[in-house]
Amino acid sequence: MADGLKLRLPATSANLGPGFDALGLAMDFALEIEARESDLFSITSTGRNVAQTGDVDDSLVLETYRSVLDGQGIDPVPLHLDLHNEIPLGMGCGSSAAALVAGVMLASHFGNLGWSKHKVLTEASLREGHPDNVAACVLGGLTVSLMTAEGEVDALSIHPPVDWPLLVVMPDSSLSTKKARAMLPESYSKADTIANVQRVAMLTAAFAQGRGDLLSRAMEDRMHQPYRAPVCPLLPFLLPLAGSRGVLGVALSGAGPSVLLILESGHQEAAKDAVGMILRESGINAEVIVTTIFAV
Repeated sequence: MADGLKLRLPATSANLGPGFDALGLAMDFALEIEARESDLFSITSTGRNVAQTGDVDDSLVLETYRSVLDGQGIDPVPLHLDLHNEIPLGMGCGSSAAALVAGVMLASHFGNLGWSKHKVLTEASLREGHPDNVAACVLGGLTVSLMTAEGEVDALSIHPPVDWPLLVVMPDSSLSTKKARAMLPESYSKADTIANVQRVAMLTAAFAQGRGDLLSRAMEDRMHQPYRAPVCPLLPFLLPLAGSRGVLGVALSGAGPSVLLILESGHQEAAKDAVGMILRESGINAEVIVTTIFAV
């Protein structure tokens, strides 16, 4: 019988504006799991979205665990999971990436596969379809990732040399990634493509050097945010905060509908007050999470 396993998989925010399917940022709230072998599959769930995360028959964590081991020709041993979830589902905060990484790591441990971090990252990315959230979940910090046509994943993690607090602003209603992707065009103009390439390069360099003064412009996007704005009502109200009130940069969190704000250190209260005023004036109900960048 294998020893039990404890996991803490952070929430993640992908894209950060121009880094579509390439950039991800780990945030310090998480999916936490304690797993042990059992006679039957079972879950004790606390935290957010308990009905979904505690459903054994519809658990992405357990589905992934079983699927990985089936693919290796190994009979999955039943597990009991004590699960505490802080990541809201369907809000652009990487809930599916965390569940996929958890399932792959459980399979590696209880199936005695001995997979490396890179193998876990690659397997979970293939199941997600893109590596941005998965890379941030596995590596922490800001991650830059790519997936080859053959399904190989390369990823690097950058930790800014300064402390940038984060705000995640979540509206009442969720948005499926499938619906958000369906809103995007099949092709882009040369001007929009060049603009995004320039900004994602500057954004990556700004993180590496701790240049918060560059984030406002570097997080501008022409490839997905303009097309998703109609179903992400917070975005047009919060984008103008970039570069003021202690807010360094603003972007959709992943596919939305949540919005990520990167803040100057020490300006959390000023930024929260500014967001609160905008929410009141717009009549939009939303939850505000104050968090930080997660380092593995």
